[in-house]
Amino acid sequence: MTKFKFSIAQKDERVLALMENTDHKILGMWARDCALRVLPYFEEKYPEDVRPRNAIETLQTWIDSGVFKMSVIRAASLLSHAAARDTDDNDAARSAARACGQAVATAHVPTHSIGAANYALQAIFRTSSNASTVIAREREWQYQHLLDLSQI
Repeated sequence: MTKFKFSIAQKDERVLALMENTDHKILGMWARDCALRVLPYFEEKYPEDVRPRNAIETLQTWIDSGVFKMSVIRAASLLSHAAARDTDDNDAARSAARACGQAVATAHVPTHSIGAANYALQAIFRTSSNASTVIAREREWQYQHLLDLSQI
C-alpha cells in the first residue's frame, strides 16, 4: 500500500488559473473561509490563544472597510505565525494557525490566499487516516467555493 504524502507545495492548477482573474477582496474572503474551516483545530487545543482568530478578524475588517494599514496586517500575520511556532507539535493546530497568518496576509498580497488554502489542507491531512480522499474532497470544496465567490 502506498502512503499518501502531503506537501504544502502541491498545486491545484484549476485554483491557480481561477485566482488569476479573481478580485483581491474575493481572494481575501476565500482565504478567510479556508482558514476558518480549520481554525477549530487550533482553538480546541489552545483556547486561550486568540492570535489566529485575531488575524481572521483583521482580515475581515479589511474586507468590510477596504482600509489597509500595512503595520496592522503584518502584525496580525506575524502574531498568528508566532502562535504556530508556539504549538507543542507539528500538527493540525500549527497548520491552522499558519493558515490564518497567510489568510490575513492576503490583504497585502493576493497570492497569499493560496498559502491559506494549502495550510488548511495540511491541517486536514494531519487529522485524517484516509488522507488522499479527504484532501481530494477539500481541494474540490476550495475550488468550488472560489468559483462561487468569484461569481458574486
